[in-house]
Amino acid sequence: MAVERTCILVKPDGVCKGLTGTVLERFEKAGLRLSGLKMARLSRAGAERLYAQHKGKPFYDPLIHFMVSAPIVAAVWEGPGSIQKARALMGSTNSPEAPAGTLRRQHGIDNRHNLIHGSDSAASAEREIAFFFKPDELFAYASADWQSAELKGNEHGKSKKTSHSVPSR
Repeated sequence: MAVERTCILVKPDGVCKGLTGTVLERFEKAGLRLSGLKMARLSRAGAERLYAQHKGKPFYDPLIHFMVSAPIVAAVWEGPGSIQKARALMGSTNSPEAPAGTLRRQHGIDNRHNLIHGSDSAASAEREIAFFFKPDELFAYASADWQSAELKGNEHGKSKKTSHSVPSR
């Protein structure tokens, strides 16, 4: 069974306000696993492709202008129920109406300058992930992958102590 993935964008306002780390931390603390991460500057054509389903709506042109105004950070998060979990963390689109404690309520201004974009369905997640990431830019890993044999323990199952020294200058 495939693990559910969602695509999250820290929008230009979030990047420029220095809130990228805050967003990433909130998703990690919610139990989601980071699978891909990159910073990009959307071109107008790219933003138009990303938001094509909104073309013709009154907010489309201002949204495109905003999304190309500064870099964004794209992230892929995975885990059971990741799409709904992410949407709950974000809060509703219009920041002042978002529930207390959500990212948009805490850091957004209105329904455009709302810090973050998140996939609203599995189909959207698949499309948005493919827009920002090549397959080899997404990673699967286990929590213990970083540990060497020495850190994992000896034959008795006890961790070996290591000492690290920093050379003096």
